[in-house]
Amino acid sequence: MAVQSSEIRLAARPHGWPTAETFALAEVSLPDPEPGQLVVRNLFMSVDPYMRGRMNDVKSYVPPFQVGKALEGGAVGEVVTSTVEEFKPGDVVLHGLGWRDTAVVAAKHVVKVDPDLAPLGAYLGVLGMPGLTAYAGLLEVAEFKPGDVVFVSGAAGAVGQIVGQLAKLKGAAKVIGSAGSAEKVAYLTEELGFDAAFNYKDGPVLEQLQAAAPEGIDVYFDNVGGEHLEAAIATLNVHGRVAVCGMISVYNATEATPAPRNLPLIIAKRLTIRGLLVSDHSHLKDEFVADVAPLIASGQLRYSETVVDGLANAPEAFLGMLRGENTGKMLVKINER
Repeated sequence: MAVQSSEIRLAARPHGWPTAETFALAEVSLPDPEPGQLVVRNLFMSVDPYMRGRMNDVKSYVPPFQVGKALEGGAVGEVVTSTVEEFKPGDVVLHGLGWRDTAVVAAKHVVKVDPDLAPLGAYLGVLGMPGLTAYAGLLEVAEFKPGDVVFVSGAAGAVGQIVGQLAKLKGAAKVIGSAGSAEKVAYLTEELGFDAAFNYKDGPVLEQLQAAAPEGIDVYFDNVGGEHLEAAIATLNVHGRVAVCGMISVYNATEATPAPRNLPLIIAKRLTIRGLLVSDHSHLKDEFVADVAPLIASGQLRYSETVVDGLANAPEAFLGMLRGENTGKMLVKINER
């Protein structure tokens, strides 16, 4: 008997901010798995900023989503049916076909995870792609050194919360974060151990950053772009380094956004600005897990998740993430285990 599933499709390409009309919920009958495939009942799925770029029909590092087709993204689920020896019904796996209740997935694109080692959401967050992004971006792209002063924008998000804590644990002289609410600022300083944090809505970013770092900064981990990047360039010390992970402030712009107005400082300060794609750093995955998992287990590295219940609410979870409504990783719970 064919398996019935629900899925969220891209109904139309957004111009500017996505809306509820960007998405459509559809019911489908899944084909029987072919040799080498699994049927996986999804438990949690991830919504991430990069998905906004895939909604545009432009050439990029990953193909765009197709109108009328189901969206994709990280998910953790339980194997229902298997055609391969390596996986058994009941196994919990990580894969890339989120945005649906149940998925038929090639076994070669699936990784088994241990639900007893960590909560399932962690495999989509602190121990998953966002965690590796933070680790690789800070240590390999930004070439962090003990004694550095580090500034992280979007610091209460899935990646930023990890970057700041890793920097502190590895010997940063000071870690500063920006966020979009007083509650998030308190979370950064009172729960995660940031030395300073500010609400970027309270005033010019440059003024608040330089008040927090009168000695300047050595590393900027950019999740926001725009005014934050310009302020960081102004505040960076000579030979400062920038890891550009995201620019969420401009993802929904309908017109070209101006570049930072102080780019000549890159020359005077001999700055290094590098873009970051986590797919370039898969060689660090084992090192990352070996380094970070014990920090989580010991409570030295903390994290938050914002969980929205129900596949039908995944579009609103995605929009909420773009609006900055989440603290930590934004997840959607699809099914009970």
